[in-house]
Parts: sequence; structure tokens; C-alpha cells
Amino acid sequence: MFAAIRRYHIDPDSLDEVVRQVNEGFVPLISDMPGFVVYVALNAGQGEYGTVSVFEDQDRAEESNRVAEEWVKENIGDLLPSPDYAAGEVVAYKAKQTG
Repeated sequence: MFAAIRRYHIDPDSLDEVVRQVNEGFVPLISDMPGFVVYVALNAGQGEYGTVSVFEDQDRAEESNRVAEEWVKENIGDLLPSPDYAAGEVVAYKAKQTG
């Protein structure tokens, strides 16, 4: 598995709108990508907003950064500036089993 991490610096007053649009528009888009495992967005406070996308392979994880950048520019570019990126192999992973 590979993860793509994006870190944004935003106006804290726009966080609710960013979260709404991400949940309504971007989450369905990224979760339909081939190799998708999980997507997480977090509010780190003080204008820090981050996301982690995990995919089965490196190419898909890197592609998710391109898809995210394009979606942001087209939909909420006025609220969310270009992010800092990091990507790499997932070397430890554990998910709680449900059900």
C-alpha cells in the first residue's frame, strides 16, 4: 500500500465550507478510483488542514494527488490553496475490524 499526504494552510473561518464540499464532491470521486483503500481528512487547528489517501499501489497514490489538485482548483480553489505533498509506501497498517 502507498499513501499520499496533502497539507493545506487555510483560513480557519472557511473550514466548515471546505469540509462540506470535500465530503459532497471529493470523497465520492476519490473513493471510486481504482486501488482505493481509505481517505482521511483532518483539522489540525490554526488553519492547518490535512488529508491522507491510501491506495494499493504507488501509481494510484500519486495519481490521487493530481486528481485532488485538479478537483480543488475547479471547485474550491478560492478556499484551499495548493498543498504541500508527501507520498510513500505504507510500512505499518492496522484497521479495526467491524461487524
